[in-house]
Amino acid sequence: MSSNSNSQAARGEHAASWYVASMNDRRERARLDGTVSADVCVIGAGFTGISAALHLAEQGHRVVVLEAVRIGFGASGRNGGQIVNSYSRDMDVIEAHYGAETARALGNMAFEGNRIIRERVAQYAIDCDLKDGNLFAACNERQFRALREHQQLWARYGHDRLELLGPDEYRREIGSNRYRGALLDHSGGHLHPLNLVQGQARALESLGGRIFEHSPMSELLHGQPAVVRTPGGEVHAERVVIAGNAYLGQGPGQHSVPELLQRSMPCSTQMIATEPLDEARARALLPTDRCVEDCNYLLDYYRLSRERRLIYGGGVSYGGHDPASIEAVIRPKLLETFPELSDVRIDHAWSGAFLMTLNRLPQFGRLNDNVYYAQGYSGHGVTCAHLAGRLIGEVIRGESQRFDAFAGIPHLPFPGGRRFAVPLSALGAWYYALRDRLGI
Repeated sequence: MSSNSNSQAARGEHAASWYVASMNDRRERARLDGTVSADVCVIGAGFTGISAALHLAEQGHRVVVLEAVRIGFGASGRNGGQIVNSYSRDMDVIEAHYGAETARALGNMAFEGNRIIRERVAQYAIDCDLKDGNLFAACNERQFRALREHQQLWARYGHDRLELLGPDEYRREIGSNRYRGALLDHSGGHLHPLNLVQGQARALESLGGRIFEHSPMSELLHGQPAVVRTPGGEVHAERVVIAGNAYLGQGPGQHSVPELLQRSMPCSTQMIATEPLDEARARALLPTDRCVEDCNYLLDYYRLSRERRLIYGGGVSYGGHDPASIEAVIRPKLLETFPELSDVRIDHAWSGAFLMTLNRLPQFGRLNDNVYYAQGYSGHGVTCAHLAGRLIGEVIRGESQRFDAFAGIPHLPFPGGRRFAVPLSALGAWYYALRDRLGI
C-alpha cells in the first residue's frame, strides 16, 4: 500500500478520487463494538468480500463483513471501471502451463464475472453508470496480429461477440491516430466502480447482512468457531472469508496473514479525471462512448464518465508506492493518445493498489477447513472478483469443483522474496515496455 493510502486509512477516509466526489451513498457504517456471531465473517468490503457476502446472504447465511476503512476503500473503489472479460493470463497460456483440463474449467468461467455484475445491477437496481462495450487497441502490427489470435482463442470458448477493427475501422470508436487497429468486445463495458460496490453493499444489508466499517482485523483465531478480533470487538463465525487483497494487513493496527503475503506483491496504478468536456469534444475522442485499453505491457486505459470527464490511467508502480505527482506521470500518456487535450484541466488525480501474482492468475484457496481466501487478480479484478464471490458461495454450500479449479493452480513466490520482487519486476517491465516501443 502506498504511504498516501496508509495516511488515508489512518484518517478513516476514502482516496480523494473522482469516484468519491461523485459517489451516491455517503453514509458511514458503525465500527464493531462488542461480540457478535455469524455463520460467515468476511474480511474486506471490496468487490470480493461484498460479492461473496451477497451470494451467501442470498443462500440464507447470517453474514458479517468487517472493513478496515470504508466500503470500497481499496482497488474496488478506485479502479478504471472497465468490465474486461477473462483473466490477466489467457486460456492458451493457462493450457500450456497447467493443462487442458484446467484451461477448460477456467475458460468456462472466463466471462461469468461480467454476467454477474449485470445481474446484480439489474436485480438490485444499482445506479452505477453501466455502459456497453470495451476495446483493446493495438499500438503496432505485432499487437494487431495478437488481437486476431485473441479473437480466435475466445471463440473456442464460446465467446463470439468480438469484432476486429482495422486501421480505418477503429476510428469510428477512438478519435486517435495512435493505433494500428482494435478488437471490440461488445459484451464488455464500463461503470462507476465505487457506486457498484456500494450498491451491492446496500443489497446485502437489505437481506440482513451486517457491515462494520473502521473495524480492521487485528487477530484471527482458528478454530470451530473461528474468532476474528478487531480493536473494538470480535466476531465468532463458523466460516471466515479473507478478501483484503492488496490492502490486507497494510493499515495501522491490521493483522497480516503471512501465508497470503509470500506469493503476491502489491502494485499501484494511477488515474486522472479531466474537467467535464463539451459534448462535441467528448464525442470526437470516443464517438460510441466505449472504454479502451491498449495492448502494451504497461498499458494505458481510459473512458468517459457520465459528465463527460475523460478518466485516464496507466502504468504500474511495483510495491504500491505513489509517484510524487500523479498528474506529471499520467498527463504525458494522455497527450500521446489525444494531443488536442493539451489545454484541458485535470480536476482529480488518485492511485489504487492491486495485488499481482507471479503467474498473473488469481489465488483461491483455504487456510484450513473453515477459512477461505481469494485475491491476486493482477489487474482483472472487476470481473474476476465478482466470480470469486460466487465461487466462495458455492464452496461454502459444499460445491467445491469450480473453486478448486482455481485453488489447484500452484503459485510460486517472487524470486528473491518481496525484498527483490520490486526491482526485478520493474526491470522486467522496462524490457517489455521497450519491446512495445520497438514493436517487436
